[in-house]
Amino acid sequence: MYDPVQLRTFLTVAQTLSFTQAAGRLGVRQSTVSQHVRRLEEATGRPLFLRDTHSVELTEDGEALLGFARTILEAHERAAAYFTGTRLRGRLRFGASEDFVLTRLPEILEGFRHEHPEVDLELSVELSGTLHERLDAGRLDLVLAKRRGPGDERGRLVWRDRMVWIGAEGLRVDPDRPVPLIVFPPPGITRARALEVLERDGREWRIACTSGSLSGLIAAARAGLGVMAHTRGLIPPGLARVPGLPDLGSVEFALLRGERVSAPAEALAAAILSGADRLSRAG
Repeated sequence: MYDPVQLRTFLTVAQTLSFTQAAGRLGVRQSTVSQHVRRLEEATGRPLFLRDTHSVELTEDGEALLGFARTILEAHERAAAYFTGTRLRGRLRFGASEDFVLTRLPEILEGFRHEHPEVDLELSVELSGTLHERLDAGRLDLVLAKRRGPGDERGRLVWRDRMVWIGAEGLRVDPDRPVPLIVFPPPGITRARALEVLERDGREWRIACTSGSLSGLIAAARAGLGVMAHTRGLIPPGLARVPGLPDLGSVEFALLRGERVSAPAEALAAAILSGADRLSRAG
């Protein structure tokens, strides 16, 4: 009933929330993306996206189709791998930002290991800034991390979201006192964004807590020590958005390849891109 090509286009639009970005990732025209979505909506008999000139959002039926589309495409990929008889081998050094520890990235990696048991996968979980540095130094083959900021178009866009200020439920920041910040150490990208935004807005700040681990930052935030910049779609339990602070803008997560392009890296990149909607949901 459902064309896999159209389903892949649908997933890509759902991940980027942009017909233009989806066309760029898939290497097709925007009109082709619109046509695929329209035909899929005709096949389901339901609208899958709410869209206007400024935004694209999934409808309730679009949310429901995400899981079905992913399952269908995974079945196609397993069948293709079985009948082509290709078996990947080698070592793959993969780095992932700590933002993805709380998502369903482990499920994607588990599926990859199941499909390619002869690939020796080495996983590094670091700050996005550190991963960029290690990739540039040739110490990683594939990285899933935040882009460094506006104007950075390296890699393939996986997921875009807003950044927000979060803290303990009910926490309010006194406008007459420095903003207490909970941050990663340098070269944390969210740290740099938080400081830049506050300084541009003329707000005083102080570092209330620094931790190299996301769990440490979350614990400090739950204890009410201050506020932290975080991706809107992945707010941890026990924390909530904190009002009254300047807008942090959006954040983009991308897949970046090293100079040595390998078949295992390409296979894992394809698995992450096809399952990117899992990365915007808590595990």
